[in-house]
Amino acid sequence: MRSDVAISAQIEAKPTRGLTAVWLPRCEELRAGATLVQRVLAARGVGGESAESFLNPKLSALHDPSLMPGLDVAAERLLRAANSGEAIVIYGDYDVDGISASAILFHALRAVAPGANVRTYVPHRLEEGYGLNAASVQELCEVGVGGLSSGGPAKLIVSVDCGITAREPAMVARRAGVDLIITDHHNLPSEAEGFPQAFALVHPRMPGSVYPFGELCGAGVAFKLAWRVMTLSVGSGKLPEHLREVLLELLGLTSLGVIADVVPLVDENRVIARWGLSRIKYSKIEGLRALVEASGLGGENIKAEDVGFKLGPRLNACGRMGHAREAVELLTTATGARAIAIAQQLSQQNDQRRATERAIFEQAVELAERSGMTGDDRRAIVLAHPEWHQGVVGIVCSRLVEKFHRPTILMREHEGVCHGSGRSIDGYSLHAGLMACGKHLSKFGGHDMAAGLALSRDELGAFAEAFTAHANAAISPADLVAKHRYDTVASVEELTVAAVSQLEKLAPFGRDNPGVRLRIENAKIATRPQLLGASNKHLTFAIATRGAAMRCLAWNWGERVQQLPLGASVDVLATPKINSWHGRSSVELEVVDVAGG
Repeated sequence: MRSDVAISAQIEAKPTRGLTAVWLPRCEELRAGATLVQRVLAARGVGGESAESFLNPKLSALHDPSLMPGLDVAAERLLRAANSGEAIVIYGDYDVDGISASAILFHALRAVAPGANVRTYVPHRLEEGYGLNAASVQELCEVGVGGLSSGGPAKLIVSVDCGITAREPAMVARRAGVDLIITDHHNLPSEAEGFPQAFALVHPRMPGSVYPFGELCGAGVAFKLAWRVMTLSVGSGKLPEHLREVLLELLGLTSLGVIADVVPLVDENRVIARWGLSRIKYSKIEGLRALVEASGLGGENIKAEDVGFKLGPRLNACGRMGHAREAVELLTTATGARAIAIAQQLSQQNDQRRATERAIFEQAVELAERSGMTGDDRRAIVLAHPEWHQGVVGIVCSRLVEKFHRPTILMREHEGVCHGSGRSIDGYSLHAGLMACGKHLSKFGGHDMAAGLALSRDELGAFAEAFTAHANAAISPADLVAKHRYDTVASVEELTVAAVSQLEKLAPFGRDNPGVRLRIENAKIATRPQLLGASNKHLTFAIATRGAAMRCLAWNWGERVQQLPLGASVDVLATPKINSWHGRSSVELEVVDVAGG
């Protein structure tokens, strides 16, 4: 990637082998004489005028919702239904993205039509499975959400974060005379499969789409639809203050989906995340504020990692360990004591989820190693077990991918059927792999990096072999080694508080905009590594270059204490962080990897 400034300094392109992974530069060229933040931006292909817009994203950079296929038709139908009192059901997925998307449309419709007859519905992960369920759609058409006494039979169903391959459920709605609007962002069906016959299909990547950005999450698509409903309601692109405030409020919910669904944090996803995260702390949605408090984040500015590690897992836990309807209630109608109770319940369920996750992970690691799925000759892991919790296997997949660096599918086997989830590595499309093995599956859906699936127990062996063969053909043994990319080479003396503060403007960090990683070369381990934590899991030590020293923290590196002797010459791969304590700020390095100097 070349910037608009002359480039002369070179990074060594030869890969470096650290203690945990291979190191690769993001870019093989650096701008000579540039500041640290300029070098990092250049490594990411950002320079000139684009650097300013990247560091300071503006809401004006969001694209026109009307450019999205099917969106205007859907918005007009939703507004008409809201104003006329028709029974509207928002059918959302049970993950953070679907929960957030459901809440976005709910609040938008109530904002333009306070008396709107709108209800939310989220399927039970274990009993109904992912996406639009034909039996559930039939029930919604006949009796609505919660029976005839709760709004009546649906006259309009709008899906969020699911449905683009739901041909049978769409036919159920059509036969019942109920309009179905599908909004989704997942991979489109093949030409042979065809699209569902729905009143409107809203998807940024529909064939022939001119929408400028195809990587929105489900909440992002819902936000664009909510935005258009609002502008239609007033007949102008300029919203009155009360609706503008609601739309800004909905950015906070949208940012939850953007970050939790791990979509690329570039283009308008970056705008949504930056502006949305800043709204969460002071949200007018009581349930969201209760969730923040229950997560131990009260009074703090919310960052992307807070969503990824605290808020998101709590919302997900509800659907994984029980039923996600409480999470939807939290972000829609819950107030006062009810909001606090649900938020506390989600925290308890998250604790249960973590314990279950640890047990499954340990068992899955043992089974994968015993079954020969962790060597170079079998480049995928496919496992099923009757005692595994179906709602948790997706998280364990991610942990196995991190440990063994290969696509992984884990399933729960129950009454002759295996249901589960898969996660992948960069460069291998999980969705393509499942499509190639589709004859063995009864159901699947998702995208390149994550998917859900179901198959008969009798097909498990054949599917495992077919999927492994597909992975073996697409993945080389070299791809099975973890790779760490770094932005630029830096020295300890240039890592001032001011310089690292500039780097923090690259946040929020996530997919396609990862946290900054710097390579510190020719450093000496200046203090003997000390163990940290109640179980001695972590390390702290100092490194020095040219006489300047800096503290390092190495999380979960306790077992490597003997590999870092005092005085050793090393290269360190690390992320700089600002540590503020009692009004004083200093820079520390969070170690990613270490290599012999």
